[in-house]
Amino acid sequence: MEVFGKLSDLLTGKNEKKIKGSVVLMKKNVLDFNDLSSSVVDGVQEFLGKGVSLQLISAVHADPKNEMRGKLGEVAYLEEWITTITSPIAGSTVFGVTFNWNESMGVPGAFIIKNHHQSEFFLKTLTLEDVPGVGRLHFICNSWVYPTYRYKYNRVFFTNKSYLTSSTPEPLRKYREEELVNLRGDGTGELKEWDRVYDYAVYNDLGDPDKGPDYARPILGNSTEFPYPRRGRTGRKPTQTDPNYESRLFLLSLDIYVPRDERFGHLKMSDFLAYSIKSIVQVLLPGIKSFVDTTPGEFDTFQDVLNMHEGGISLPCPLDLIFDAIPLQMLKEIFRSDGEQVLRFPLPQVIKEDKFAWRSDEEFGRETLAGLNPVTIRLLQEFPPASKLDPKLYGDHTSSITKEHIEKNLNGQTVDEALMNKKLFILDHHDTLIPYLNRINTTTTKTYATRTVLLLQDDGTLKPLAIELSLVHPDGEQHGAVNKVFTPAQTGVESSIWQLAKAYAALNDSGVHQLISHWLNTHAVIEPFVIATNRQLSVLHPIYKLLQPHYRDTMNINAMARQILVNADGIHEQTVFPGKFAMEMSAVIYKGWNFTEQALPADLLKRGIAVQDPSKPHGLRLLIEDYPFAVDGLQIWSAIETWVHDYCSFYYPTDNLIQGDTELQSWWEELRTVGHGDKKDEPWWPKMQTLSDLTQSCTIIIWVASALHAAVNFGQVPICRLPSKSAHNAK
Repeated sequence: MEVFGKLSDLLTGKNEKKIKGSVVLMKKNVLDFNDLSSSVVDGVQEFLGKGVSLQLISAVHADPKNEMRGKLGEVAYLEEWITTITSPIAGSTVFGVTFNWNESMGVPGAFIIKNHHQSEFFLKTLTLEDVPGVGRLHFICNSWVYPTYRYKYNRVFFTNKSYLTSSTPEPLRKYREEELVNLRGDGTGELKEWDRVYDYAVYNDLGDPDKGPDYARPILGNSTEFPYPRRGRTGRKPTQTDPNYESRLFLLSLDIYVPRDERFGHLKMSDFLAYSIKSIVQVLLPGIKSFVDTTPGEFDTFQDVLNMHEGGISLPCPLDLIFDAIPLQMLKEIFRSDGEQVLRFPLPQVIKEDKFAWRSDEEFGRETLAGLNPVTIRLLQEFPPASKLDPKLYGDHTSSITKEHIEKNLNGQTVDEALMNKKLFILDHHDTLIPYLNRINTTTTKTYATRTVLLLQDDGTLKPLAIELSLVHPDGEQHGAVNKVFTPAQTGVESSIWQLAKAYAALNDSGVHQLISHWLNTHAVIEPFVIATNRQLSVLHPIYKLLQPHYRDTMNINAMARQILVNADGIHEQTVFPGKFAMEMSAVIYKGWNFTEQALPADLLKRGIAVQDPSKPHGLRLLIEDYPFAVDGLQIWSAIETWVHDYCSFYYPTDNLIQGDTELQSWWEELRTVGHGDKKDEPWWPKMQTLSDLTQSCTIIIWVASALHAAVNFGQVPICRLPSKSAHNAK
């Protein structure tokens, strides 16, 4: 009788339990406001019986009729879509859902969601209450879900629990594998906003040959001449002029493909667009009465520069003709609150107290350590400074700075004593510029290659001793350089010339910062890691969960950069000294990029800023004690490394687990051979065979994507003066 009773319960559904759940989502919005038209259409569909459906997937029992995938529960629908009040300002809304779940199916491990509306929504979480044998079960989703007709597969979200590839519950294994296949795509076609495809492409989208030869730029990547990290593929059509180049979008188009989950949130998008428009005002509004009336494109006085921060720009033409296509929320950031002036930049903190403090030698030295580009200064270990350029191609580029130039300011030391005591440092942009200097100087920009020697004083500050300005020999590059050396002066003409020499050194440092320290070494090199992680590591994988938060917005920022910053005639070319050769020069610099040297301790040792000292907390002793980037950085590095080691050792107690993890090995292989494919044969790549390999690699990735990027990014507003190539020609 007991058997018949259980059979009766199954037939009548008495073993089914109603599981109450709550779904948190954000409806589609346009910048700060909800898409009201979509809401109306979706409401009509709810009246017609359509909506948002969910199905739980068992993590315990597989369905033999469905290739051993986890058994599916009954379809449930979001409740009260129409009657639930949604704020007119974009935000989260909570909806109820009730599942009929047969207890014999065990614990849910995933769920399928189908959006039968006409517009997408951002799914944040699903929380289940009183799940038999578990209690509360939480799914963190954080993904845009488009209407079902946009997908060729089901959208599946997994439980928060992490699983190595081999330990995945069998009923979830197929879903895990298929999700990665979907994210990789098939490598064909133009990708649309609802596509969730992470794929690779070379930088063949910077130039615009259809606009003429002045807009042609070399393809970066898959080349020994111009190697480069890979970017995200968009699949846009080729140009008409050259099928090897990808066509470009209208300058301010927002329809740049990146997977939707990689895009900015609406508020960050508003801010980004506002500051972008401020930066490209000269491109958009060539007819405005600007801050440079008599000499277009140049600053005539220092007050012209300050006016960009203090007064903004007055526009002589009707604003509605200029900003007709700009969303309202963006305009809030562009216009001043008093409505009188527009396009005003924040005043840099470095000149708030004293507008001309930057002219002092003390501030010049301080900014090499705590300024915009604190990652370039290095110990001077030979005198005079030498060059690593090939003498067969470039001749002799040994510095012309002599002992006589600097010993008068060495506070009683000789050069040899200062070298022995590790007191001399150098800011050296000579070798970076020389191969491009003649080409740069044939454009509207005029600059020198620079070397700056500094003294570490007893009070811990740096004092500039000499600046060398170099040009290529007039008889040709193979004959070396023509150098001039300038030393500090406080009065007369010599003082003005010294200020100009410092200006050239600072401007070169600023350009190297934007192009190399910032763009190449934190943005471009990280994008392949973002792509490979999403293609090869499941959201269930612990290393995915470890790295993914640090990738936030990277692909979107880089896509926007290719559209308006680093493209032909973009903001970078108009503001940094290499002009049209900027990205090409960064590709040449990338030839020397070494993944393991991106670790902070390795970087400090390579630059001679630190020496090994086991008695110190981080095993390093800094030669410059008041060096905020290194002092704070070592603490942050140590915290990251400790956390990563503890985290990884929890999931990988033995090296065999690392070697046998197919997803992890595929990720590392693809990253090296495709994402950074031009560097695939370098011997310095970790082998990914041990816990040490994994800890080192993940620590470097997190460091570069977070702390290092912060160090070279967030100083731009409080420190950086408005950049412009024309500043090289300031009168």
